[in-house]
Amino acid sequence: MIYLAYGSNLNTRQMKRRCPLARVYGKGMLYGYRLLFKGRKANAYATIEEKEGSAVPVLVWEITPEDERALDFYEGYPRFYEKKMVEAVLENGRSINGMVYIMTDGVIDRIEANLPSAIYYDVINQGYGMCGFDKKYLQDAIEHTKNKMKE
Repeated sequence: MIYLAYGSNLNTRQMKRRCPLARVYGKGMLYGYRLLFKGRKANAYATIEEKEGSAVPVLVWEITPEDERALDFYEGYPRFYEKKMVEAVLENGRSINGMVYIMTDGVIDRIEANLPSAIYYDVINQGYGMCGFDKKYLQDAIEHTKNKMKE
């Protein structure tokens, strides 16, 4: 199974603890989506939403069924996050289909735009560094989330 990580699972140290059999397949971009944070105040989590003209960097993982079960647990599937198959574009320009977790609207107190905790943000920020991703995408997600909080 191909899994496309865009949040804390960009952090390879965390992912290796969660899914020891997972292997990095490559890096890519998820076009037509943008990153934001939703959840409780100072305890929000990364998710993506469709947005034409936007993009989200992803780390492409090859995972086993055991890894997927572990991810389902960590992501609170199916109540907190749902799974969706989407297409990403790898660094070499080739397209690949993979699974992403997208936050559901099923948990009422977690559907509002809010900022993440400093610890959670740092895990994602480290992941961006590990992957060599432009941290502008992460900063844009914070700004977009702040704007949504004002709505």
